[in-house]
Amino acid sequence: MSNLFGHSGSNNGGEGHGQNTSELESSDNATDNTPDTETGNSDKPQTGNTSGPHYSVGIDLGTTHCVLSYVDLSTSDEDSYHQDVMAIPQLSSAGTVEDLLQLPSFLYQAHALELAEGATSLPWTAKPPFLVGEIARNLGSKTPIRLVSSAKSWLCHAGVDCKAAILPAEAPEEVERVSPFQATVAYLQHIRDAWANKHPGEPLSEQDVTITVPASFDPAARELTVEAARSVGLEKAILLEEPQSALYSWIEKSQGEWRKQVQIGDIILVIDIGGGTTDLSLIAVTQQDGNLELTRVAVGDHILLGGDNMDLALAYTVKAKLEQDGRRLEAWQIQALMHGCREAKEKIFSQTDLHTIPLVVPNRGSSLIGGALRTELTREEVERVLVEGFLPRVASADRPVVRPRSGLRTAGLPYAQDAAITRHLAAFLAKQLSSTDELSDVTLPEHATFIHPSAVLFNGGVLKADALAGRLMEVLNSWLTAEQAPESRLLEGADLDLAVARGAAYYGFVRKGKGVRIKGGTAASYYVGIESAMPAVPGMPPEIEALCIAPFGMEEGTEAVLPDDEFGLVIGEPVRFRFFSSNNRREDKAGDRLEYWTGDELDELDEIEITLPEEGRKAGEVVPVHLTSAVTEVGTLELHAVSRQDGKRWKVEFEVRAGEES
Repeated sequence: MSNLFGHSGSNNGGEGHGQNTSELESSDNATDNTPDTETGNSDKPQTGNTSGPHYSVGIDLGTTHCVLSYVDLSTSDEDSYHQDVMAIPQLSSAGTVEDLLQLPSFLYQAHALELAEGATSLPWTAKPPFLVGEIARNLGSKTPIRLVSSAKSWLCHAGVDCKAAILPAEAPEEVERVSPFQATVAYLQHIRDAWANKHPGEPLSEQDVTITVPASFDPAARELTVEAARSVGLEKAILLEEPQSALYSWIEKSQGEWRKQVQIGDIILVIDIGGGTTDLSLIAVTQQDGNLELTRVAVGDHILLGGDNMDLALAYTVKAKLEQDGRRLEAWQIQALMHGCREAKEKIFSQTDLHTIPLVVPNRGSSLIGGALRTELTREEVERVLVEGFLPRVASADRPVVRPRSGLRTAGLPYAQDAAITRHLAAFLAKQLSSTDELSDVTLPEHATFIHPSAVLFNGGVLKADALAGRLMEVLNSWLTAEQAPESRLLEGADLDLAVARGAAYYGFVRKGKGVRIKGGTAASYYVGIESAMPAVPGMPPEIEALCIAPFGMEEGTEAVLPDDEFGLVIGEPVRFRFFSSNNRREDKAGDRLEYWTGDELDELDEIEITLPEEGRKAGEVVPVHLTSAVTEVGTLELHAVSRQDGKRWKVEFEVRAGEES
């Protein structure tokens, strides 16, 4: 009988990921569906449409912006389909409320005396619990030590407790901190209340709500997103991968013409470069009974590389210029400079006749030129730093540069070590060379060294810049030409800012059987570590096998009963579960065991340290169990251990970053 853990954690439970405890559900009630109490305003309408959801609502919970789009579900068919993007009321400055299509994903911890009484009133509350949106971004550009940003990226950071108050990451003690989870809840709460203000009598909790996440989000980050939605009353919210959502939006906007732009055998590469991440996906065009079908066949790694990195690169470019003149910047000034560089970048890329943008760097004292520092950013600098730095011309055989990490590092996000997005793209396409092998409609030449996309769909605000989008297509097509393959064509008509939310709303329409659906399932195969029951050998830890608990593409709402292997589950003592994922092993089935794998095949996820409740058993007792796994309708992964003795069920939660900070 094998053991379902790597090793006991009783002696060193606070090391590494060991502080990431998991709530383990024990009893025959394996799933608790009791609604959470909804937070927010007590005067929020609690009743509404009793005949079922009126709207399908899509929420893009982005790294830098949030967007809400909705579809009237009373629409009978695609011919009468109508979709809107809701303008979200928010403070843009003290005392000023504006309706904007995007809610910036920023939270500002204002000083007690910074804003006058009543200056933060919103249409639905006189005193919001947090300042979020446009006002947060504007105030934060002047005082960045009080600004919370990139909460979404922190939410999938394996090295932190996402429910610990750690943001702003480098704030002094006098600034109150919040957790990444709390910031996410704050954005959703604002969106929920804005919806209630615009649609009285139609609570968001009673609509079909789809929230988008990166395709590369691990099970823990997905679980935390769902929990955040439930904490504001969105009990029925489901998840959808952002690249799929972008493609849904493109389909919807084409008004039925999408079938004329793609053909059977096409491989669509979705490149999503947002504020914080680069997300890569492949979707194949196949046929079933004479009808075109879309199947998501591959998803890339979670790459923390996007617009934020570009803004920081520009800020350091300006910093170097200032230091040449003997003017040294502090860390807080660089953060403020990032916001100015973001605005300058957007202006230069959108206005072709603009060649220089003035920048003002705030300064606390008067010793340096008295007051603010003034400098500028030129078009040549922007294009050199961003185009050549982030999208260099490389060969298809090039790979991201990996450098040994320093033993001592400041607290922060695990950004990609190599800023060259083109090298990350080359690695992804090569890794997914065999991803369409099982599809008879898709063929590749025998000499191919990477999968050949025939069409590209862009998403994300970064690719609004023609210089960046053009360079990306140029590099990709140079690789294809080198292998005597046709050049890839760009699918036109995508809305790079609003597509994800629009696609999520359309997905709710599709789920009613009224549109074309992309076949997907899990974006990776998932495994749990099984420790062998071998005799103790000095200096040698027990061997670990990887048991496949969810194969690639396992559909939402399905369950897999693993073969009748018997495992031992340790009761009453801290133990660690080890989990792995793979986005290129497609042949594994639920129950398959891997005795050996390479570093390129499996990626280890967070360890989960838990103590199973004894409930009448002795501490240290090993209970024989068999396993079942499920992908929920919501889009999260569950693993259950079922006792062979009395049928008792334990659910191993993938909410692995909710424990106490060590």
